[in-house]
Amino acid sequence: MTCRSVVSLVPSLTEAVAATAPGLLVGATDWCTHPGDLDVTRVRGTKNPDVAAVVGLAPDLVLANEEENRPEDLRALRQAGLRVLVTEVRSLEQGFAELHRVLTEGCGLPRPDWLDAAEHAWARPRVRLDVRAVVPVWRRPWMVLGADTFAGGLLAHLGVRNVYAAHAERYPRVPLSQLAQPGRAEVVVLPDEPYRFTADDGPEAFPGTPAALVSGRHLTWYGPSLVQAPDVLGAALSAALS
Repeated sequence: MTCRSVVSLVPSLTEAVAATAPGLLVGATDWCTHPGDLDVTRVRGTKNPDVAAVVGLAPDLVLANEEENRPEDLRALRQAGLRVLVTEVRSLEQGFAELHRVLTEGCGLPRPDWLDAAEHAWARPRVRLDVRAVVPVWRRPWMVLGADTFAGGLLAHLGVRNVYAAHAERYPRVPLSQLAQPGRAEVVVLPDEPYRFTADDGPEAFPGTPAALVSGRHLTWYGPSLVQAPDVLGAALSAALS
């Protein structure tokens, strides 16, 4: 089915569509920051979209994600007669498959070259480590990557073994006293989103453990950033461990 207009409620998918068919998007959330010059109607956030505004745009397709968007909002959009495509992305492989589905089946576009380039980049990443890591995604309270996450899958492809990968929760709350316990991890991976860890906010909580400050977009977004992600993440990890 060919689309003439799309509203995206997912930053990763917004960038993916914009990179493939720039004129297709008519609406996106306030959190859709890439590309930087995106000029579309903003429909508030991923968790509180302006449903009336989305309906008013009358798009052929609304793009959503089962983790980022609330079922009640998606239900309201469907009840208003809109076609809603909901993605599930919990691994690198699933991310590639869902991107293909969104762009070719959902939007009716040819498969883009950048998606092939991303799959090629991850097939043989230049950096391959063998290291145990703790990966916080929030503090106050401290939360980390647990089981079945896209970001954890990316790190695993680089040889980074998430200490909490077998946890029962996907984003467990873990006391700092446990996270920073000596010997628990060989590196702490600190992304700049969703919590913005910086050189002055995060590493000090893990004395004696190297801290890799990484790009949250390259760690958690599934889209064109995946082309550069193995090199960007690999360089940050290698620098922290050198």
